[in-house]
Amino acid sequence: QVQLVESGGKLVQAGDSLRLSCAASTRTSSAYTMGWFRQAPGKEREFVACISSSGITTDYADFVKGRFTISRDNTKNTLYLQMTSLKPEDTAVYSCAAGIWGVPGARSRFQYDFWGQGTQVTVSS
Repeated sequence: QVQLVESGGKLVQAGDSLRLSCAASTRTSSAYTMGWFRQAPGKEREFVACISSSGITTDYADFVKGRFTISRDNTKNTLYLQMTSLKPEDTAVYSCAAGIWGVPGARSRFQYDFWGQGTQVTVSS
């Protein structure tokens, strides 16, 4: 069992940067592929980015390529999402997740077994 807790979400202006964190409860989280998903009001949860257990391989949704960077520090059991050039359409609840599928390929929410509660990111224009 892996418990995940996100933090870092807040209200920012368009063009700002923000870093989200996801703390895992156990060192075994380093064995999992980790991902970030987001859900805007009235929309389905969508894939944002994922990273392999080693941190070597990453995968991004097209709409965040070049703006967001996913990373992890397995010594701290922490996953990060650095977001730059934020847009109002990035407004959503961002959630981290852990699963066993490899990267690339782990783009479906059904491929993840453990989820955090989410953190709200609001980007004003």
